[in-house]
Amino acid sequence: MTNKLKQRENYSTLVIHSTDNSFCFGYRKNNNLEFDQFFIKKFDNDLCKNLIYDLNKFISKENLQKINKLSVSIGPANFNASRLIVVLARTISQQLNCPLDSFSSFEIMAKRIASKNNIFTNKQSFWIYKKLKRRGFIAGKYEICHNEKNTSNLVIRETVLPKVVKKLESKELFFEAIYDDKEDLKELLNLSNKNFLNSNVDSWKKVLPLYPISPIN
Repeated sequence: MTNKLKQRENYSTLVIHSTDNSFCFGYRKNNNLEFDQFFIKKFDNDLCKNLIYDLNKFISKENLQKINKLSVSIGPANFNASRLIVVLARTISQQLNCPLDSFSSFEIMAKRIASKNNIFTNKQSFWIYKKLKRRGFIAGKYEICHNEKNTSNLVIRETVLPKVVKKLESKELFFEAIYDDKEDLKELLNLSNKNFLNSNVDSWKKVLPLYPISPIN
């Protein structure tokens, strides 16, 4: 067996995710879903300090050193949390010299939303949106690439990165964004490992937070 194949069979993945009111870590070893580990915590007064502290509690220094793949959600979510977890992910990636990729929080929830609403038609597209307090919506567009009856094999592609829109077009399919910390961590681990196994890996330098709106909106 080649070294490259051995690496694909023996690797560990760390993912970092945030929502409007929580931040989360997920860990998977050797692509074994049965032993996934999760950490989910609501925001407190000092997210910057506690983010590092809680990561140290979640994963040992020894296991952190063995991480081969790292993924992070870039938003839309809480502005400060998105910024902090991306900085943390970039720092770990740089220090460990391991690949880092990123996904929007809407892309992470897209398969769950499509499954819940029975959207299985090949090439059918839909939008995920979040209503803004002051004006319009944040919305991203998603397309089902494979018509699979088994929802676990559903493949969805993000065709429009979440952005601000003034209104939702009545002719399109729209579903409201609903965060689910544990389920979204599982999907982020799945997306991360799929990219890694397909050699779709990126440098930490390309990963930036997604800011569809200013932090004061």
